Amino acid sequence: MLSDTLSKGLEDYEIGAKVRALRSNKGMALAQLGKHSGLSVGMLSKIERGQIVPTLPTLLRIAMVFGVGLDHFFAEDTDKPLVAITRKKDRMRFPERQDAEGESYFFESLNFPATDRKLNGYLAEFSMTSEPSRPHSHDGVELIYVMKGCLAVDIGGDEHSLSEGDAIYFDSRVPHAYRRAGRSSCTAMIIVTADGGD
Repeated sequence: MLSDTLSKGLEDYEIGAKVRALRSNKGMALAQLGKHSGLSVGMLSKIERGQIVPTLPTLLRIAMVFGVGLDHFFAEDTDKPLVAITRKKDRMRFPERQDAEGESYFFESLNFPATDRKLNGYLAEFSMTSEPSRPHSHDGVELIYVMKGCLAVDIGGDEHSLSEGDAIYFDSRVPHAYRRAGRSSCTAMIIVTADGGD
């Protein structure tokens, strides 16, 4: 039995619709597909209507009839616009550094389900006990928007102070670091181009 998350993930590929499209393009009836694949008409009908998810061996039988690979059923539909929703409950929280005693900040990816990303978005939280981050650099550019509190951003040795509602955009090839400023915790959105990572 598939979990709800797996079932939803497989639904996004619309495997049944792709099987139906292959069959329709060949002008083939369900009975003919059943004869060539060795699968029952009832099972094929349920697959096409999305009532059941075929196993890989079953899908391979269907693929072989039409002369396509298994990747045909899992490739992105280039005619559909890219839409990827990241639910709050599905986000995972990671520390900025794992090998040090003091934490700098925690971050969550805001667009991890999207494929072929042109940018990466993160939610970063700097607690009251957070330590300054290590200077780092990466290709591309970076945009930071402070949602709550105050954040100090050091870029190439120059420190810039940002308050709630402030934003900064900079060349992220220059070594940069972050630290919480002020007397409260800080939350910021960090966006980097996809050829670089934070």
